Amino acid sequence: MDELKIISTGNDGLDRILKGGLPANRLYLVEGAPGSGKTTLALQFLREGVRRGEAVLYITLSETREELRVVAHSHDWTLEGFQVFELEAVDAILGDGRDQSIIHPWEMELGETIRLIQNEVERTKPARIVFDSLSEMRLLAQDPLRYRRQVLALKQFFSGRETTVLLIDDMTGTADARDAHLHSLCHGVITLERLTLDFGAARRRMQVQKLRGVDFTAGYHDLNIRKGGVDIFPRLIAADHPSLFRGEAVPSGVPQLDALFGGGPLRGTNMLVTGPSGSGKTTLALQYLHAACERGEPCTIFEFDERVDTLLTRAQAFNLPLDNHVEKGLLEIQQIDPAEISPGEFAARVRHEVEQRGVRMLVIDSLNGYMAAMPQEQQLLLQMHELLSYLSRQGVLTFLINPQIGLVGNMTANLDVSYVADTVVLLRFFEAGGRIRKAISVLKNRSGEHEDAIREFRVDRDGVRVGDPLWAFRGILTGTPEYTGAASPLMEDRNDGK
Repeated sequence: MDELKIISTGNDGLDRILKGGLPANRLYLVEGAPGSGKTTLALQFLREGVRRGEAVLYITLSETREELRVVAHSHDWTLEGFQVFELEAVDAILGDGRDQSIIHPWEMELGETIRLIQNEVERTKPARIVFDSLSEMRLLAQDPLRYRRQVLALKQFFSGRETTVLLIDDMTGTADARDAHLHSLCHGVITLERLTLDFGAARRRMQVQKLRGVDFTAGYHDLNIRKGGVDIFPRLIAADHPSLFRGEAVPSGVPQLDALFGGGPLRGTNMLVTGPSGSGKTTLALQYLHAACERGEPCTIFEFDERVDTLLTRAQAFNLPLDNHVEKGLLEIQQIDPAEISPGEFAARVRHEVEQRGVRMLVIDSLNGYMAAMPQEQQLLLQMHELLSYLSRQGVLTFLINPQIGLVGNMTANLDVSYVADTVVLLRFFEAGGRIRKAISVLKNRSGEHEDAIREFRVDRDGVRVGDPLWAFRGILTGTPEYTGAASPLMEDRNDGK
């Protein structure tokens, strides 16, 4: 048996989903509602053929060549190297001397149209064909049985020819959302969807419904239409990315802080830092980032909540000069707009940082912003679990900033991911000596032993500082901690004379 020939679709993301591309010389269906990206994806498919020196043909019953040119121009493409067979060409062939400017699909005989298309294929002998769209064929047929017979006749016509065909269907004019008979006729089916959210940009996603003889990646994959084509983000599967690394302790540069974790968190683990707003969660993570950059390790911050310039200014005030690391390229800070990014695209950005930049430490600030990117909590937890598993396999130390609602009293978090976290650090406010102070404690550490003491935590012009154990605490886990001990263990400023 001859080896199956695989051709690229012209889209890197789709090729990865298909484990290389499409089996050549088959008939495929690309379906989706208007605006889901079908035409752009089809043009990418044909452009790949042109790049490889193949003859390509775009058969359009719904758009003119000028309309296609406008679509291509929006992506800085041209139709150079394309054969375009459109209604106006059919008009010239069917014309009987009358002065006509256009022939509408419903005015043409379906059988004659199919014959003309077949003649054009015989003349140009293309290796790739896009047929846009089947909805016009439905209008011409005016009968479901006749329409299906013509589609079957098209499949038989292309059978045996060295031609790969994409049939485009916008699913209009059908009683149900999908044509099951059409699915059975095609060798593979790719479905594109466009979802309108309550707020923010429309989300698009795709899935491969079927592809005979190919072990493709099933499920939904997010996609974006941008200038330059369609970006498809394959669903992240951590098991597909094995890696070997040493689970060594990662120092923070603050010995007292490292002592809380028995020397520091291990590579390939994640740390959940939770507490009320202003308690120092982000600054704690920045301390580890600063130390990593000082060692020459690439790091990345995905900032959902705070502006980048505010973050850098605050870090500078706390003796953490991150600007220097940004200038050297060791630290990348990406401002993320939750209303404009899909979870699939975010996972793709994370993979790029890890696989292209070699990132060893990563901060997601915060989980509230990540949750806003995808309101469905169950799916969010599943995707977060897969993302953390991937980072763990790559030996990346990940910090998850999880703000709690409220400043004092009983506090809750919008999202409970403590069960997926390897280490959980709790920050709290407490009152002592007429001052508002902060406390730090480690609630969980899967990577080894950890200190169970509650210590004072302070962030000031000297940076991050951790004090002696404060044993005389009561109610720290209730959200309303009370310190009943002596003032001697408490940290004070150097020049306050206390």
